[in-house]
Amino acid sequence: MMSVVYAATNGLEQFVVEPKTPISEAISILTRTEADVLLLCENDQQLVGTLSCDDIRQAILEGVSLKEPCLRIADLNPITASKSISRREAMHLMNGQEISSVKYLPLVDEKGRVVNLLSQEGWLQKDALPLSAVIMAGGFGSRLRPLTNDLPKPLLPIGDRPIMELIIEQLRDVGIQQFYVTTHYLPEKIINHFGNGRSFGIDITYVSEDTPLGTAGALGLLENPNRPLLVINGDILTQLDFRAMWSFHRNHRAPLTVAVRPYELQVPYGVMESEGPYLRQISEKPRLNFLVNAGIYLLEPSVLAYIPVGRRFDMTDLIQALLDSSLRVANFPMIEYWLDIGKYDDYQQAQKDFQNGNF
Repeated sequence: MMSVVYAATNGLEQFVVEPKTPISEAISILTRTEADVLLLCENDQQLVGTLSCDDIRQAILEGVSLKEPCLRIADLNPITASKSISRREAMHLMNGQEISSVKYLPLVDEKGRVVNLLSQEGWLQKDALPLSAVIMAGGFGSRLRPLTNDLPKPLLPIGDRPIMELIIEQLRDVGIQQFYVTTHYLPEKIINHFGNGRSFGIDITYVSEDTPLGTAGALGLLENPNRPLLVINGDILTQLDFRAMWSFHRNHRAPLTVAVRPYELQVPYGVMESEGPYLRQISEKPRLNFLVNAGIYLLEPSVLAYIPVGRRFDMTDLIQALLDSSLRVANFPMIEYWLDIGKYDDYQQAQKDFQNGNF
């Protein structure tokens, strides 16, 4: 049975934003508060709509600029209830078959002003994700030398703990127990630190690459995994909602789901668009928006059949192989904190973010 938890009325302000608030700012608020929904209110707490993480992810897929106001993508007809609703009535309303997807229920007074927010907790969070994890930890970390002269990149400390230890803790906290760790460069140091994983509350199987096999090739060495795989590069810091990604993967029924991030590129010049020798349009320093690969994947075991054994094969090759076979690859838009520690500046940024509590 789903439980209904009453949010403290005096803490309601952390969930409230103005309708004109940019989507990018809403993302920052959601990340900072670890909330899943915001209430769009006008003066005097008048409810206009709600904005969820799922609303933002869908907007990213549709190419909506994060500079747009929240109002553009919000649910302007959210289900609400009277502030006098009983606990039993609230549970029935939120758990009812007709609206079983309702996770949050704003309570309003007779003038439509928000006075409280109810949330359902525990229905998904209590379930361990039915996944095995693969941490790709075989890279040389060449761009981080001399830090990686005697230490593989996944063991570089963030604060006082290795990157890979932070990754393992996050995945363990969502219930993942079985881990595969791919190794090549200084594998003995990784094995000596983590052992069989028992001291970290998990089980680790090491997959050794005799020669570098690329970003996907080592997956071909796994022996008949019986669960979907969450694959993550061993140099990534993120607050990604892995449960949301798993739900997205299931709902879209794709054999492979790729976590993607919005990336904006501003051209520092005026761009001339022409037809033949004649100018059709000029755009002054336009901003171009893309979705970029975040190095985190969910894949079904059947995907491994597309990976050749024993030769170099990158994730881009695997994605293309699936597309060439008319199979779907889904994009899961990230809105959470993410940092790929590829070079020294990234490593310094990771230390600052950790000290500032951003991660």
